[in-house]
Amino acid sequence: MTEKRSVVIAGGGRVGLHTATLLVGQGHDCTIVERDGDRCGAIADEFVATVIQGDATDPAILEQAGVGTADAVAALTGQTGSNVATCLLARELAPEVRTVARVDREGGPTYERFVDAIVFPEQAGARVAANAIVGGDVHTIADTIGDLEIMHVRVAENAPAAGKTLAAVRLPAGSLVISDEAGNTVARPETTLTAGERYLVAVDPNVTDEVLNLLRG
Repeated sequence: MTEKRSVVIAGGGRVGLHTATLLVGQGHDCTIVERDGDRCGAIADEFVATVIQGDATDPAILEQAGVGTADAVAALTGQTGSNVATCLLARELAPEVRTVARVDREGGPTYERFVDAIVFPEQAGARVAANAIVGGDVHTIADTIGDLEIMHVRVAENAPAAGKTLAAVRLPAGSLVISDEAGNTVARPETTLTAGERYLVAVDPNVTDEVLNLLRG
């Protein structure tokens, strides 16, 4: 299973909520900071997470949200300036925290030197935002259909599946290793899952943890 992370998300709109939902589904902890009180109530009704009403560009609010112990802060409001300001403030309060800002595509490259990652959710979708927040060795591909997860997964050195063939691993029903990362070779029963290599994997959400345990440990 991928390492559990603590994430603060500024902005509880469509992008922020969808991204938080994806992250929680992957086993991470999320805290949402949202200015609008009515929106906070709506989020609390449909989403199991900590929701804080306030402005994420306010140091006191960001500290209340737990920036000091967070692994990542993702500013995903519709305002590029506020998002970058939130990330800069987060870095000031917690120098080691990973920062991700939602920006408009037109000015995107301008902000790359101020944050760890920038995203353009209007085009890429919340899945790419979630990938940027988490980083690491498991990436969900954007724009898949329905609930099926299509992921690039790097096999860990000490994973149960490392060094074994697909026939020997016996993945659970509802999962399929499709190919190597480059898509040059279709996976077959005799395909060996090599530690350090990435593979394209399709899984039903209910077996995601089981598959990641086999491939990541």
